[in-house]
Amino acid sequence: MTIVGWLQAAVLFALVALCTRPLGIYLARVFCGERTILSPVFARIENGFYRLLRVDPEREMTATSYLLALFAFSAVGLAYLYVLLRTQKYLPLNPQGFDNLAPDSAWNVAVSFLTNTNWQFYSGESTMSYLTQMAGIGWHNFVSAAAGLAVAIAVIRGVTRTDRTTLGNFWVDMTRSLLYVLVPCSVVFGLVLVFTGVPQNFHAYTDAHTIDGMKQSITQGPMASQEAIKELGTNGGGFVNANSSSPNENPTGLSNLLEMLAMFLISAALTYTYGRFTRDQRQGWALFAAMSVLFIVGFAGAFTAESAGNPIVHQLGVAGPNMEGKEARFGVAASTLFGTISTDTSTGAVNSMHDSWTPLGGLVPLLNMQLGEIVFGGIGTGLYGMLIFVVLTVFIAGLMVGRTPEFLGKKIERREVQLAILGVLVLPIFGLIGTATSIVLPAGVATLGNAGAHGFSEVLYAFSSATENNGSAFAGLGGNQYYNIVLGIAMLAGRFLFIIPAVALAGSLAGKTSVPETVGTFTTTSPIFVVLLLGVIVIVGLLTFVPADALGPIVEHLQMLQGKTL
Repeated sequence: MTIVGWLQAAVLFALVALCTRPLGIYLARVFCGERTILSPVFARIENGFYRLLRVDPEREMTATSYLLALFAFSAVGLAYLYVLLRTQKYLPLNPQGFDNLAPDSAWNVAVSFLTNTNWQFYSGESTMSYLTQMAGIGWHNFVSAAAGLAVAIAVIRGVTRTDRTTLGNFWVDMTRSLLYVLVPCSVVFGLVLVFTGVPQNFHAYTDAHTIDGMKQSITQGPMASQEAIKELGTNGGGFVNANSSSPNENPTGLSNLLEMLAMFLISAALTYTYGRFTRDQRQGWALFAAMSVLFIVGFAGAFTAESAGNPIVHQLGVAGPNMEGKEARFGVAASTLFGTISTDTSTGAVNSMHDSWTPLGGLVPLLNMQLGEIVFGGIGTGLYGMLIFVVLTVFIAGLMVGRTPEFLGKKIERREVQLAILGVLVLPIFGLIGTATSIVLPAGVATLGNAGAHGFSEVLYAFSSATENNGSAFAGLGGNQYYNIVLGIAMLAGRFLFIIPAVALAGSLAGKTSVPETVGTFTTTSPIFVVLLLGVIVIVGLLTFVPADALGPIVEHLQMLQGKTL
């Protein structure tokens, strides 16, 4: 480890902390319908959308109505992208003449981008036309992120309201997410990326001849605009297969820093927005503190493991950190920082290959996902995921002090606890059962790139990533019809079977009477609460997966120490 590496992490975290308050205030004003700096630009457009869609912005929805609107919108989006992928050969803006996707591949891609997962069993530069990248992939990058942000705001309303039993209007929240947050931020960030050297054009690919006479195809296309929403919307799907390790998508150290900042930006700001809704900013800072501790511990673990390197390689006389699978432009520190952030959130973008990390280094991104990606998390998903753990924490604290648990003055009863437990069971059910099934089926092991513990890690990582809607991969696992289908099911379950109990929990809390705090109330703003919250996250989220992780990265680490390779 180096001082420079720690300074990179410190600078990034300082930037995140500096942006959290102003952006959090802005988000609160947007979703409370207050005037903002962008209102003169977008207010008329927003009202025009409501008139066009015949939406009454003043009419709010119950939890059930909110979910039904989300499901209807998602179903149409899934069908739209599937048809586009199956017909891109006959559509314009396809200068490379790419063919239509096969049915199972189109299913996997459509579900992947619908659910904000952006899992990719394909190379974008050799599979997707420009029209598909923009009108299909790019469109879903915006609306899937907007849907997650809308759900988060609905959950915040339900948790904090005492005067109404409704959660807001899905169509209004979606519209405001797009117009006031994602579109303007993406335009600014896209222009900055163009400045750093990311392409933004409609040119056919450029053929270049190397000094040894070989021909190389240089990818062109509308890349900067895709890259902007990829990171800001915690999507993660790369325009090219190499993702953010590509010099086109991520050309400089500045672009690398900005992309990491973009992944955390909105998700971190939502903690401050939550504090504004509760009218007690300490509530938001408590969540920010818990998330920050998990982030720092994760980065420290990955950075330590990758800096230590591989002892088997050291025995061959090659000293130094583990540089396998890493871009020399970024090195170990920036690579492990990027990988930690992309799996803390649901982004899944990579600037190095996680499959080539050391066993314990690769365990960190795996654990980040298995915790539920609540370390700031995806846009919206991280916040309401953390709130589910908060409900469990106050329930356990109530049992410890022998009184009915309360959260923001509202009593946590059996229904709320049941819904919170349903939320945390989604990943174990689909992630672990999917892994166990796949490693005993011929179709599941047919495309493994490695044997033994590392091969098991590849499958476990794939199902953890799919169920948590992350999208990164241990790239040694190849795609086939089986994985296209089952991972698509896991992605749908991870997105919507998690949203249902989260919104239902908010609906159950909405309108509940808030009772004043007493000397026996367990406060949710103290350092003790943050420590207890971290303990519940580790016990509930982490220990569930330790047996499975022991069969993969931990066994592989012990084999590595003994000098064994697979």
